[in-house]
Amino acid sequence: MDNQKKDPPIVHLAIIMDGNGRWAQKRGLPRYEGHRAGTKTAKKIVEACRKRNIKYFTLYTFSKENWKRPKDEVNFLFDLLVKFFNKEYKSLVEQSIKLNILGDISKLPFAARRAIEFTIKKTANCSDMVLNLALNYSGREEIVRACREIIKQGISPEELTEESFKRFLYTKDQPDPDLIIRTSGELRLSNYLLYQAAYSELYFTPVLWPDFNEQELDKAIEDYLKRERRFGGLE
Repeated sequence: MDNQKKDPPIVHLAIIMDGNGRWAQKRGLPRYEGHRAGTKTAKKIVEACRKRNIKYFTLYTFSKENWKRPKDEVNFLFDLLVKFFNKEYKSLVEQSIKLNILGDISKLPFAARRAIEFTIKKTANCSDMVLNLALNYSGREEIVRACREIIKQGISPEELTEESFKRFLYTKDQPDPDLIIRTSGELRLSNYLLYQAAYSELYFTPVLWPDFNEQELDKAIEDYLKRERRFGGLE
């Protein structure tokens, strides 16, 4: 599929990866096997987006609310994250994919922080695609954080505009998502990119994240390309 020739193109794609636990339970497996399978899917979809010349790709990886999960599951998720970066950072560099984090990583386990910071450093000069991972992320917290920074810098109400506000978001200097995909059949944003999603197109699929593949990605992109984005206007 060559979506470069289609109008409008997708510049920024965001995905809510949902359904790992249910995928495992349907197969009589422990939940962590679903997360392991989901990580393999994430790698494949990152590469698929790179091949489709999508410039910005954002994955909802771990929300602030996810700390409520069982401790063993949370620990497994971060161990999986460390193994992923230790194994895949070379592949990111080879594909010229730059890693960027949305969220407060200061609260993550030390090994996870170290792996993330190492990968960010190694991919700093990559320019073909930006991979945003939303880690310890909350859309509401992101907006509150931006407001705090604006107050700290003494910016007056008269100076503040939508464009200047964006500079205080984790996605500063990036376009808003054209399309947000959520897997597993849930029909909500779950505190994801609340400011940036104002005019994003939304696509919901019942496919559980570990089963999401390039064909499902193309199906979502094809659906998006049939839509007419008016951004509040008539034409």
